[in-house]
This record gives sequence, C-alpha cells and structure tokens, in this order.
Amino acid sequence: MILPLNPDMAATAAPPVMEAQRWLASRRPGGPDLINVSQAAPVAPPPEPLRQFMAEAVLTDPSVHLYGSDLGYSPLRDEIAAQWSGHYGGEISAAQVAITSGCNQAFTAAIATLARAGDEVILPTPWYFNHHMFLEMCGITSVPLPTGDDLLPDPDQAAARITDKTRALVLVTPNNPGGVEYPADLVRAHYELAKSRGIALIVDETYRDFDARAGAPHDLFADPDWPDTLIHLYSFSKAFRLTGHRVGAIIAHQNRLAEVEKYIDSVTICPNQLGQRAALWGLRNLGDWLAGERAEILDRRAAITQAVDALDGWRLRGCGAYFAFVEHPFDLPSDQLARRLIRDQGILLLPGTMFVPETDPSGQRALRLAFANIDRAGIAALQDRLQNLTL
Repeated sequence: MILPLNPDMAATAAPPVMEAQRWLASRRPGGPDLINVSQAAPVAPPPEPLRQFMAEAVLTDPSVHLYGSDLGYSPLRDEIAAQWSGHYGGEISAAQVAITSGCNQAFTAAIATLARAGDEVILPTPWYFNHHMFLEMCGITSVPLPTGDDLLPDPDQAAARITDKTRALVLVTPNNPGGVEYPADLVRAHYELAKSRGIALIVDETYRDFDARAGAPHDLFADPDWPDTLIHLYSFSKAFRLTGHRVGAIIAHQNRLAEVEKYIDSVTICPNQLGQRAALWGLRNLGDWLAGERAEILDRRAAITQAVDALDGWRLRGCGAYFAFVEHPFDLPSDQLARRLIRDQGILLLPGTMFVPETDPSGQRALRLAFANIDRAGIAALQDRLQNLTL
C-alpha cells in the first residue's frame, strides 16, 4: 500500500541545489578540480571573534539551550529596529520586527499570513526558486512577471497581472538569480502600485549588505504608512556567515506579526537561540569586518564581469551581490549544458531553466554563476575553462 501524497507537494520540483549536487557523480575520473558556483552561501565559518563569543555563550548562558520567544530574542529585535530605522530613514519599532529561522522562513511566514490555496502571488522572472517552490506546495499560483533584457521588472506589466486573487508582489534586490540591484525609484513604483491595489509588497533583501551603492537602497520605510503595504525580509546567513544557525528577520505590521507568531509556533516554536545571540553580537561589533567582506565581494564582482565580457559569444545580463546571470552561445539547452559542464569541465552551476516556468524558453540560454565563494584566481580558472569549452 502506498500512502497518499499531497498532489501540490508531489508536483513541486526537487530542490535545485540538491539536484545539482547529485550531478557531481557524473564527473570524469581524473578530470579538473571542482569549481563550485552553484550555491549562494558562505563556505567559511563565522569570523573568529564571533565564534569565540558563541563558544562562551554555549558554556555560560543557559538560555541559549532553551525555548525562547516565538518572535525572537528581544534585544535582537530592538537592535534591528534601531539600526534599520537609522539606515532607511524611517520609523521601525521592535514590535514590528520578528526573528525567523532564516530568510526562507521569513518568506514562508509572510505568505502564510497572506494567501491560501487558489490565491496568486506575482514573482518577477527569473525567480528565486524557493519562493516559487513554497507557493507551489501550498497550491498558490506563482504569476510570472517577465523582466526585460536588463532583468528589471516593469510596474506597468505587474499592474496588468493583478487580479482579485492577487495577494502579494515579491521583489528580491539585489536579485537572486539575476544579481541586479533594483533602482530606488523602481522599488518605490512597485510599492505605490501595491499600495494602490491593496496587496502586499514583499521585499527580500537577503543580499543588501553587498549592494554596490552607498546608503539605503530605497526609502520605503520613510513612508509613515509603510506597515500597511510593505513586508521586508532579511538574512544574517550572508552578513555574518551564520548559514547553519538559521537566523533571518521579517519587518511588518505588528498585527501581521501576531499571525506570524502562530506560524512559527507551529513550525519551529522559536528561532535558534545561539544564532540570535550571534546575530546581535555581529550587529554591534562586526561593522568594519562586514565592510571588508563587502569590498571583497565587489572586487569579485568586477573580476567576474571582466571574465564574462572576455568570453567569445557569452553575454552578461546581470551581475551583483553573489550572482552573475549569463547567456551562453551554444545550441544546447542550459539544463543539458550544465550537466556537460560538471562532467567535462568540473564546473558546477545552475541552469536558467531552474529559475523560470517550464514553458518559458528564456531559461534555455541562461546560466547562474554564484561567484562569491571563488577568488580572482578561481574566476580566472572559470574563464579559461568556459573559453576553451567545445561541444
């Protein structure tokens, strides 16, 4: 007897990064060393001073081993409210901040408060696949919003896709997978659209700390009515290398966070206690260190831009934060090309087909390079292998 499966879950594709990891088995024996540009996650541990703080907390702070508040550690919520208010030039209270088990949970919690099966959420394409996956598992329709050649969403096209079933419009900036940084006026235009149509604007700023621009990337928090429309998502995984500790944040109307509390209590009960202390320590002590990390990522961004521009027939469509989104010159769909690259060249990356609907042909010519974990020497090696690729 086969137990029944939720058909929405069964219809959802396997996690793309895990799928790509399985391709490693096809590498040719004795082939070139692996160049892994498949996943946007730090591979190094947190900086040593932070690890020392965490080790001491494990030994001396009994509360890090216990359940905590569903909505997070109060001092961390206070710190986020204060720092974000200063950075964005707005008014954010601790009651409008909740801590989540990573930014993916921040997104799923937001969606759980907004939509149910049969509703719709607009996602610019290429989209962040985990956003689409969760919507699909819940029976919520992902409405694709195609972006132009510059990978920027058009608010007029977004407006044309809003129906009486639409519950939210989602922006990711700096973008995953495209790497592009959405101009402040473009973010504002989508905010005004959402506000006028009575839907939520979810802005995922997981990679905010690696934006090439100085200052705040938008002014939405300066609007005193922002809680009626805006839901902001953030991740500490990239900022302080806390991927394994799962710490994210959601900033929204405090009434919405009362609903988020129900979700968190039913899923994880509370965020990781040690990770929350680490995030707080990082916010208070690692500003200069994070500035150095940002400078290194921007240097690698410059290197990957130069590398792709030098490749015959290749085209860079977007680049920023952790990602380059490129167009390849071969008469081979990108999902097949990605498998050839790991087999023959030792390059593990994700094809554009993983970031668009199955019926969208634009993914066939695109590849995502998550370059943040390879230095200039690694980028030069990547360039050399792609330049010498023959099919």
